[in-house]
Parts: sequence; structure tokens; C-alpha cells
Amino acid sequence: MKDFWIACGHHLLDRDESGGLCVTDEFLKAYFARPELMPPDDACPVERRLHRELLADPRKPVGADEVATIADADARENWRFVLAFRDLLARHPTLEAAYLATLRSRANDLPPLFVNQLVHVILRNALDGCDDPFVLRAAELFFRPQRILPHEQALLLGDEEVVGGKSRTPVLSLMSMLGATHDAEVDVLSEETAGIYWERSDLFDMAFDLSAGGRGPTALAQAMARWISHLLGIDVTIEPLRALHEARLTWYVGLDVDATGLGDRLWHGEELDERSKGQVLALFRLTFAHAGAAIEAVRGEPVYLILAMTPDQKFRMKPQNLLTGLPVKHLEMVM
Repeated sequence: MKDFWIACGHHLLDRDESGGLCVTDEFLKAYFARPELMPPDDACPVERRLHRELLADPRKPVGADEVATIADADARENWRFVLAFRDLLARHPTLEAAYLATLRSRANDLPPLFVNQLVHVILRNALDGCDDPFVLRAAELFFRPQRILPHEQALLLGDEEVVGGKSRTPVLSLMSMLGATHDAEVDVLSEETAGIYWERSDLFDMAFDLSAGGRGPTALAQAMARWISHLLGIDVTIEPLRALHEARLTWYVGLDVDATGLGDRLWHGEELDERSKGQVLALFRLTFAHAGAAIEAVRGEPVYLILAMTPDQKFRMKPQNLLTGLPVKHLEMVM
């Protein structure tokens, strides 16, 4: 079986008997070895000592008062964030449990980049053994913002950092440690190019065709079903739709901020104008394998999933909505 997404660090983690990811010292050290946390030549003695001690013992308790004595303000902020992330992972038996805890906590202030890293590595675990590059590229939407690429006949998505030219190295990956380089070329994932996905999976430089009726929506549906099953222990079937066709919108989940807004308008009986309709990228229908998994009010009814782009043709998926937005009895990981 070919490996993929090596840069997320999944190979540095252990797994428990149920398949959940268990944090290791090696995984934590990878964060402390990040360039952002390497003390510069003019760093204060406190920062240098803290960095040295955490590389030796990444679970070393660090008090807020100690971080507060770091001279540089940016360094203090970086250390607060990474230590809060470390402590979150250390408090829970698996990374999956830590991620679900962030969803339950209304007081969660974990930066989105750290949340994306969690999603990245958990998805790598959920998709372990997957040999379909289309499903894997679709799953990149969960943690990598996308931009709509101009094309007359296809709905193409490109990674925002790659096609936008913001960064030549994906943020918060372990690529710098592993010595990977980034190639800015963008090829469209197709039957002809699928074979090269494996060697480029950490570069995020292949465009994804989400055109209705094509392979893209089906691949995304499969990735979403695997995500729900892995984290909630609930089996679902998800199928792409071309349109709602007057379906009774008993329950819907917006997969991004704009889709949630459009769903709210439809829920209240509003007719969408052409501009709003043009924002919709994809529609899906979700059904539960076991009706008892859903709350009684919607039992036997499908759940509709809506995917939309922003007015400036960008897309940032919120995979947590697939967990917190479903009409299930409780948010619980069965592992």
C-alpha cells in the first residue's frame, strides 16, 4: 500500500487497540523543532533554556509564569499556543478525543492552524489503506482552503496557498523537518494523472474537479462518510445531487460559512437569486445506515449537505460541521 501525507507526522504516532492515534514524544518534539520556535541568536536565556529542555523532555510541565518571562512578545505568543496544543493532546487518550473535545468546548481558543493540523493527521488515520487518489484529494478540502480556478466547462479547485502564491511550504506541516521541497506546478487530477498523486500528496499542487456528475463529488462523499464513521462510529451513506428538486429540507448541514447562510435562507422559505445559486458548489444527501442513530424528529428523513464558495470564489470547508451539525443523539467517538 502506498503512503501519503507523510508530512502530517502520522508515522510519529502510536495507535491504541481501537485504532485511535496516541501522542508520542517524537510527535511533540516535531513541533518544538519547528523553525518558528527555534530561538534566534538574540533570544533571551529563558527562551533558550525552555526550548532546550522541551526538546529533551517534550512533556515537561511549563507554567504560564515561566512563559511570561520570555523577553520577546512574538516568542511568548508562539510558546503559549504550542504549549496549549501540547497540553490538549496530553490530556486525552487519542488525538481523535482531543479534537472532539475542542468541538465540545465553547471556550476553545486553539488557533485554526493547529485545528487544521489535527484534522490532517486524523484524516490520514481515517483514510489509512485508501488507494483512491480522488478520495484523498477530495479529503484535502477538509484542512486546506481552496480557490476556484477559471475554466469554461469544469468546476476546478486549486489549493489556495499553491495557486495563490502565498507560501511555498504548507503551514504547520512537518515538511521542513523531512526535507521536502515544494513544486508550484498545478496539474488536474484525472484518470491519466492519478498515478502521480502519491509522490505529490504533500505538495497539495493537484487541482480537483468537482464538476457535477463527475468523479469528484462522489470522492468527496466517500471522504465525508469515512470522517463521520471514524469519529462518531456512525455508518452513513452520502450521495451527490445535482439539485434539491423541491426536497423537504428537514435537516441540512452547511459545510462552510457561506453554505450555512444559504441553507438558513432556504430553511426559511426564501427563494435564492441567481447570484446566490451560483455560490453553491455541490449538494449531497446523507442517510443513516441505522435509523436509530438519528434523533427522533428526523428519523427516516435524509440530511442534506451544502457546499458553497465565497463571493470572491474561495472555499474553506468546516469539517467539524459534519460532526456537530448532524441530528445524532450525541457527539461521541466510539474507539
